Amino acid sequence: MTIVRRESLAEQAAALLHERIRTGEWPIGGKLPGETTLAAQLGVGRSTAREAIRILAGRGILATRQGAGVFVVAAEAPEGWGAVLQRAGIAAVLEARTAIEVEAAALAAGRRTAAELETLRIALEERQRRRGDLDALVDADMAVHRGIVAAAHSPILLELFDGFAPRSRAAMIDMLRSQAAAGVGGDRSDVHGAGSDPRPDDADHDAHEQMYLAIEAGDADAAARLTRAHLQTLRSRAS
Repeated sequence: MTIVRRESLAEQAAALLHERIRTGEWPIGGKLPGETTLAAQLGVGRSTAREAIRILAGRGILATRQGAGVFVVAAEAPEGWGAVLQRAGIAAVLEARTAIEVEAAALAAGRRTAAELETLRIALEERQRRRGDLDALVDADMAVHRGIVAAAHSPILLELFDGFAPRSRAAMIDMLRSQAAAGVGGDRSDVHGAGSDPRPDDADHDAHEQMYLAIEAGDADAAARLTRAHLQTLRSRAS
């Protein structure tokens, strides 16, 4: 049986109000009339008008300012985070990762536990073992970087990193496969500049090793500097 969902009166009122905002009746920054006036204009009761405002506020179109009223902040609902990430190129993703991971590396140097250092060491070894399989190598590489962010003990930084991770992984794999197909980098390359052989070279492994050693030593400045240099190298190869 097919069930037809009937749109609530508040949703209908919200759609009507949104359409009037789109047509410019209330510009961005403009203030809506009071609930009584707005309800009469929409042909609904005050409680329905209030719910319609709540619906559009939840979509990021309206904002209620205490003691001032309801204001238009956008003509359309802001684009979802997932859509923004899917549209972003690898360079843009790496810029954001740099902002997150440089600070995370510095924090990790001062906050990491012995168990987290052991986890990072294991992740580095796994990254080396996976160098013959591009997809597995990228996954292992992401695990190293996530381990550093986790060791920072900053839930927000970790949440941000995890938000970027699927897009970053997909973009890295696409980039490496494209470069490998084009023969970029010769017979040997690191995970961030793959040629026909996607295995990481000694310089790339050393960069990750040095990041780890700085965190192990509790050197926040070195951890941040090395992480920034590593991600900037990655970004330059993605350009």
